[in-house]
Amino acid sequence: MPASLATRARAKVNLTLKVLGRRADGYHELESLVAFAGVADMLSLEPGPSCALTIGGPQGEGLVADEGNLVLRAARALAAEVPGLHAGRFHLVKRLPVASGIGGGSADAAAALRLLARLNGLAADAPELQRAAVKVGADVPVCLESRARMMAGIGERLGPPLRLPQLFAVLVNPGVAVETAAVFRKLGLAPGQDVSPSRKSAPRSGTAAELIADLSEGRNDLERPAIAIAPQIAEVLDMLRAAPGCRLARMSGSGATCFGLFDDCRRSAAAARGLTRAQPGWWVKPTVLR
Repeated sequence: MPASLATRARAKVNLTLKVLGRRADGYHELESLVAFAGVADMLSLEPGPSCALTIGGPQGEGLVADEGNLVLRAARALAAEVPGLHAGRFHLVKRLPVASGIGGGSADAAAALRLLARLNGLAADAPELQRAAVKVGADVPVCLESRARMMAGIGERLGPPLRLPQLFAVLVNPGVAVETAAVFRKLGLAPGQDVSPSRKSAPRSGTAAELIADLSEGRNDLERPAIAIAPQIAEVLDMLRAAPGCRLARMSGSGATCFGLFDDCRRSAAAARGLTRAQPGWWVKPTVLR
């Protein structure tokens, strides 16, 4: 067995997010264009006789490495699919904020599945991985490959990978954890209620300017209920929109992380410096989405 394995768990960004309705079973039907950022957690796996987890990193304070952690839940889900699965001790370096709408926990779970697949000789597209991902959480399937694509349903229906142009972005989180379930409760849809027609089409794959124009016609339906719960999100969006060169600002997922899109890396870096000076307590990261 290898001495140690490691992989990055990249932040997931919902460039658009439509809530199409609420199913009779209570789950919400979504449609979202997802891209992935250069900022990431880091997960390593040291093979061993028992499955365990330790946590460090600048965003790791307060996280508990118990059975409810998504890394360990992913390991258990795959062990149920693959008898005799080899595992070991995971170590998570947490750099992405928790409960922030950029899929940090889901990306960590997907990273765990990728490491276990490598350790056990499973193909990257093995059906066991897909089934385990669906069991763990709605965003885990799309985080397995961490490639831009459309996702639909409750996260289990994935479109083909998309070749998006580079998007120069700034991710901003005001340090407020937002519970996804609370946002959906605030949205207030009744079971069985349909609210929006599906677009069912991917954006143009031309220039960044064309993509941003397409994105400007979209929305995030969870933005308004999330702002009602965490008004700081509106402040983040206002500051991003006021930054020189910002072409689009929107919330990701159920919040509170928001993103701003810029023409080039100089403008995004300058915006990040300005936001950090104005709000030194916020998590601010210039990055590239693709």
